[in-house]
Amino acid sequence: MSQGRIGMTPGKGLLALCVVGACLAFGRTALAEEGADMSALVQALGKSKQTLLGGMRHAAQGKAAVISAKFELEDGKLSLSVYTAGKGLAVPPEENVLQELSGSPEQDKWMPQTEVFKDVPHVARFAEQLTLMALARKSLPAIVAEVQKAQGGTVFSITPAVRNHRAVAVILLSHKSKVRTLIRPL
Repeated sequence: MSQGRIGMTPGKGLLALCVVGACLAFGRTALAEEGADMSALVQALGKSKQTLLGGMRHAAQGKAAVISAKFELEDGKLSLSVYTAGKGLAVPPEENVLQELSGSPEQDKWMPQTEVFKDVPHVARFAEQLTLMALARKSLPAIVAEVQKAQGGTVFSITPAVRNHRAVAVILLSHKSKVRTLIRPL
């Protein structure tokens, strides 16, 4: 076995260059689309008569515990979605109920529809978020209230996540048409 350079034929080199170029182009396109989507969402937030905190409080009825919440655009229309652990934080994911309460926040009263998820991607995210919230020292509504009081602007998304081996809340905040990502410990 020879040491030193790894041989690459001109054909393989051209193929590798094309693959790298395609990945870079796709990455730029995806980022541009994400930026355009975020801009449209931030603009649409002005139509909302509801707040993320209000939606979270509405969804946390009975034993239900909020595990994430967000404003989003669905088919170009503004929607407020709150995800809950229907049986609370003390019940393990396999015995719990993942619910999404979702509806237009543009009305005087938020009238969400409830959907129960059972598909693998939603249930996997649910298990992670439920576990993080079960370990949390603060609820997501409490964190949103603190951030809005300290920062101003509009919190439009909050999701529990793991960053640097720690449980955190990832918060998206819109203020003067700019979006900031804030990280707060759970």
